[in-house]
Amino acid sequence: MKTFVTRSLLCFALANLLLLTSAAQQTPPPNPPAPQPSQPADKNKKAEDPKTLDKNQGTSNDRLFYALPNFLTLENAGQVPPLTTGQKFKVVTRGSFDYIQIPWYGFLAGVGQAENSEPGFGQGAQGYGKRFGASFADGTIENYLTGAILPSVLRQDPRFFQSSQGGFWRRTGYAISRIFVTRTDSGHEQFNYSEVVGSAASAAISTYSYHPSGDRTLSNTASVWGTQVGYDTITIVVKEFWPDIRRKLSKKK
Repeated sequence: MKTFVTRSLLCFALANLLLLTSAAQQTPPPNPPAPQPSQPADKNKKAEDPKTLDKNQGTSNDRLFYALPNFLTLENAGQVPPLTTGQKFKVVTRGSFDYIQIPWYGFLAGVGQAENSEPGFGQGAQGYGKRFGASFADGTIENYLTGAILPSVLRQDPRFFQSSQGGFWRRTGYAISRIFVTRTDSGHEQFNYSEVVGSAASAAISTYSYHPSGDRTLSNTASVWGTQVGYDTITIVVKEFWPDIRRKLSKKK
């Protein structure tokens, strides 16, 4: 990821934060609604709650803004069993190769093509294909390193446990702290080596392997690393407030 990725992520993050701020300013009703009488269960009706915890896998079925994979975020989960190595790889594979990734990486490649970022890729269909492949590889490598490989080796939990406690700034601070602090498989807190070291390793792998030779510099690697960590930070803040946004959107519907 280079200049075009940075600008694209900032645009995407800005849109998320606008929705986030709007949702955070909504105050809950003073009194909870009266409980409704229970209705007979409809055996033919499927569950429609996207945030339902998959107890067999220890992950969720949620999607940010009903589109982006959010399978490693748990809401009000409390104490849950740790993920096995197989489960970590399974959920990362599920998110990395989700159908929504194709238009997302296609969008990033299109922006890069328009700006002619990384000129070594060239233009035309061939240049677009190289940019698409590079974007897809960048995201997939980082996902596996930060969400499956290093968490398995270091026995860290790649999931994000939503807080929902306190006001806007307290929750924002908690979400940002999860970039540097994570839960171990045994339930203790530990420095988030999986995120910090994993994103650095993915930046180095992508920069020095399949990106144009003219961009293979230490400064560019550091820039890519910073972009990845910055994007992950914004994303995790959005994940913290997404349940509030979802409830607001559901009420409008």
